[in-house]
Amino acid sequence: MSLLTVAYKPAAPKPRGEGRFASLMRKGAALAMAAALALPALPAPAAAQAGKLPLIRDAEVEQLIRDYLAPILKAGGLNQGSVEVVLVNNRNYNAFVADGTRMFINTGVLVEADTPNEVIGVMAHETGHIVGGHLARLRDAIARAQTIAVIGGLLGIAGAVAGAATGSGNAAQGGFATAMASGAAAQRTLLAYQRTEELSADRAGITLLEKTGQSGRGMLKTFRRFADQMLISSRLADPYAQSHPMPRERISQLETLVEASKFAAAVDSPALQLRHDMMRAKLVAFLDGATGVARRWGAADQSMPARNARAILAYRFGNPVEAGRQIDALIQAQPNNPYFHELRGQALLESGRAREALAPLRRAVALAPNQPLIRAMLGQALVGTNDPAHVDEAIRELTVGIAREKLGAGAAYRQLAIAYARKGDTGMADLMIAQGLFAEGAIPDARAMANRAQANLKQGSPGWLRADDIISYKPPQL
Repeated sequence: MSLLTVAYKPAAPKPRGEGRFASLMRKGAALAMAAALALPALPAPAAAQAGKLPLIRDAEVEQLIRDYLAPILKAGGLNQGSVEVVLVNNRNYNAFVADGTRMFINTGVLVEADTPNEVIGVMAHETGHIVGGHLARLRDAIARAQTIAVIGGLLGIAGAVAGAATGSGNAAQGGFATAMASGAAAQRTLLAYQRTEELSADRAGITLLEKTGQSGRGMLKTFRRFADQMLISSRLADPYAQSHPMPRERISQLETLVEASKFAAAVDSPALQLRHDMMRAKLVAFLDGATGVARRWGAADQSMPARNARAILAYRFGNPVEAGRQIDALIQAQPNNPYFHELRGQALLESGRAREALAPLRRAVALAPNQPLIRAMLGQALVGTNDPAHVDEAIRELTVGIAREKLGAGAAYRQLAIAYARKGDTGMADLMIAQGLFAEGAIPDARAMANRAQANLKQGSPGWLRADDIISYKPPQL
């Protein structure tokens, strides 16, 4: 669970004619508030975080992660669609929740985890935070800690003022020291609360795994990994100045809980393990290139993950003809795998052969009709043919893709704008540009395009109203 700092308002200007007593009180109060506001701040909105993070989007990877998470959410009494998983392009082994509705997982977790159970263990822990209401309770804990810091600080200020009034420098200095110490004590109180919640999320995660008949050994392996990383630094670390439990404490609890479960020895199914390995192969090929692929799979390795990784490399860096041959071989081995057809279509589309990309992408959509990213890619290919006969189908596929997409669709809106422009519908074309800009957070530019769109849309029509929503939008005050 990650906490981000937020700015706070500076102190108001000092009024004219302020006396020595009031000046000392104001300076002391500023010190007390500075100590209080040094505490971790409330989580920033997930949308703002997502906008600042390098994200990975892939239909296959996202579907696999949703399949990992679904039984965990159900066991926790949450709806399957209540938590959206966001993939962050970061090789650190980390995951966090920010607002109770989005779970952020680094690609480092997906690439380095040897089994699905390890990833599921991480997600079970993060779901434990959501089910336990830790984010909401953390806000209350921060408020209480800040109150404690301010009260303690003001008491110290009173002592400082009294010392100053009597001419006692030691008393004044001691009072200010008390003010600062109150902030430090409040921070330690909050960190102790966070450590308690981390242990609580560990226990909740094991319970969720137990309810779904899965082992907790993957979670245990993850935290042993963290323990190894912290082995040297933790020897000198102050255990009371940490936001997470010390490794030995965490591992001890987990070992007891995991081995007490009747599912401790449960393993992932071969089919799920293969999907996991295929996902890792895709990520390594796209993110690490030929060096990463060669390091993990030797030239003699003819497993499906190795072949998948090499096919992606061939399409990205090699001969298009050879790439097509390798992808076709994958399709022949698994003809009902929609993501192989998607890869074939993507390779053709990105090599400038949009018309040839239509058949594999249509097949991918037929096999996976609920994948918005694939439908948006089909829409892009239809637009890329420059064939007026494909305009209506392009609009349909792009519209469906956007409607089912949850993380923004700026590129898809731009393709829709091209399609509407080809139909001669200037108002809708401008509206699509406005919506794309809005999805990307460019609010002033989106508002300007929405105003232009309204000039060519019938007043009161659905499009006109959507433009009006953009024009009248006011960002929430944080």
